[in-house]
Amino acid sequence: MPNSNRQHIVVLTGSGISAESGLQTFRNQGGLWEGERVEDVATPEAFKRQPLYVLNFYNHLRRQLLKTEPNSAHVALKRLEDGYDVDIITQNVDDLHERAGSTHVLHLHGELLKARSCVDENYIVDCLEDQNVTDVDVNGFPMRPHIVWFGEAVPMIEQAIQVMRSADIAIIIGTSLQVYPAAGLIRYIPPNAEIYLVDPQPIDGLQNVQIIRASAQTGVSGLVNELLQRPEAHSLSC
Repeated sequence: MPNSNRQHIVVLTGSGISAESGLQTFRNQGGLWEGERVEDVATPEAFKRQPLYVLNFYNHLRRQLLKTEPNSAHVALKRLEDGYDVDIITQNVDDLHERAGSTHVLHLHGELLKARSCVDENYIVDCLEDQNVTDVDVNGFPMRPHIVWFGEAVPMIEQAIQVMRSADIAIIIGTSLQVYPAAGLIRYIPPNAEIYLVDPQPIDGLQNVQIIRASAQTGVSGLVNELLQRPEAHSLSC
């Protein structure tokens, strides 16, 4: 949250920004994620039905993520911190924003490089290696990926709403705005805030939004350069 006289930028990112680093998405692939139906790998029912299969799916994603690097869009968003207070709200489960250096990242849908207890949702640990069905928490309960699956509540949504309500500038990148409740966050952008949408195929019907029809890397880099050239980005950054 903002803690200075600098303007506050809130960035909402979706799978489009990670896709440009080579990570697969499912939104535009007929409901498939790495060739799997999301119903088979991203629901509590799937994990209960075939835990080893689900764990192996996320083990594969985790190994892939550890070989993936942030792209120029991630790096550009870090540069925004030179002139603004910046909060990133991401629907992505990767850590590419953090690896690019962004310091305030809120993960709506969990984090692939963490695991949590199946019983105590507050028991969360780092997970940089494969998970096994024999993994348990300190009380002996099974562990699971720290992912918000379809049909589950989004624990961080209220915090995200409060962050969005304080935006002077909102930037939306690489999201279809079709997955709720994350898509509903745009309703909490203050009426006097500037809003930018960076997407090569933006959805129709958005009001008072400046649309940048470009890939994340091209569009975000250009927008960040423009914002950092504004007088307020210099006069308030000291």
